[in-house]
Amino acid sequence: MAETLFEELKRYVGFGADDEHALRSLHELARNEFPAISEVFYDRILQHEGARSALAGESQVGHLKVTLVAWMEQLLRGPWDEEYFLLRCRIGRMHVRIALPQHYMFGAMNILRQELNRIIDQRYVQQPAQLFAARMALGKILDLELAIMLHTYREDLLAQQARSERLSTFGQLVGSIGHELRNPLGVIETSLFILKGRPLATDERAVKHLGRIGEQVTLANRIVTDLLDMIRDRPLKREPLRLDEVWKDALTSVHAPEAVSIRAEGLEGLPTLQGDPGQMRQVFVNLLENAVQAVGEKGEVVLSASAGPETVELELEDTGPGVSDTIRRRIFEPLMTTKARGIGLGLPLVKRIIERHGGSITYAPREGRGARFILRLPSQPFTP
Repeated sequence: MAETLFEELKRYVGFGADDEHALRSLHELARNEFPAISEVFYDRILQHEGARSALAGESQVGHLKVTLVAWMEQLLRGPWDEEYFLLRCRIGRMHVRIALPQHYMFGAMNILRQELNRIIDQRYVQQPAQLFAARMALGKILDLELAIMLHTYREDLLAQQARSERLSTFGQLVGSIGHELRNPLGVIETSLFILKGRPLATDERAVKHLGRIGEQVTLANRIVTDLLDMIRDRPLKREPLRLDEVWKDALTSVHAPEAVSIRAEGLEGLPTLQGDPGQMRQVFVNLLENAVQAVGEKGEVVLSASAGPETVELELEDTGPGVSDTIRRRIFEPLMTTKARGIGLGLPLVKRIIERHGGSITYAPREGRGARFILRLPSQPFTP
């Protein structure tokens, strides 16, 4: 079998069985100090404005401290296999997602190096051979960590840049075509209005076909509107935003089969936010229409809401088939769709609106069957 990237990296730095043994021995000596190291680590990081802004939020930092303890556990305990490599790759991708400059990551890794070397020097002061072995093993594994993070950071950053370039080209094309399509659609609508008032409108078949034409014109207009909404920066309104009221309003525009149940839990208890009710209504409509189409003639769509000290969290779940692994990473890209009808603009538009409100949306598959979208919005006023 071909050598994997992780195997190549380990060979490059000379990481072997002796290093694994040295790290496991160090783990037994250092594990009780992991929480204190985590405190030192984030205290140092939060002294820098650039890193602090990327890790905004006291609750976020508190969660990351716990995560760092788990990270150190695996760092020194192993096993250092492909699963370890894949887990570490996610960290580099997370750095891209939160826009953390990589020089902060290098500086932060040096803090861990200093703290763990301090423990080595203290615990092995009378054992020079073990001290040397532990220092060498620690240096190798931390170098491997940096190499993995940089590799995945670069991969994801390049992919993000490529997506941005595609979106830029897409936006230019849409802006030109969208406005041009408005004119012929307007002419069709006007002619349709005139025809409905003529004698042929009494013919049952003619009436049926005129109705179909009107439906398709409405659909075409909506597609053009969605395309233009993807590329233009309409100013967000800053108004009191009651999500329970927006949800109820959105339900009036979504038509579901009788055997499809749609319900919400916890919306009434949410605080009043600041935002654009009209655009948030579009978020709910798009998500609900996707969910209703996914469940088919019978199923359930549930929205669960909860409020934390800094964010409001919404989970929209359905009992449909869920999203396949092959398209999950591209689910929020324009023109990505698995539907027979539709051009894949609903979720990208939802993501754009949520992010402009200072929030985020992610896809998290349900256990078993179904889809789940998690939306987070800031409780405090946002800056558009």
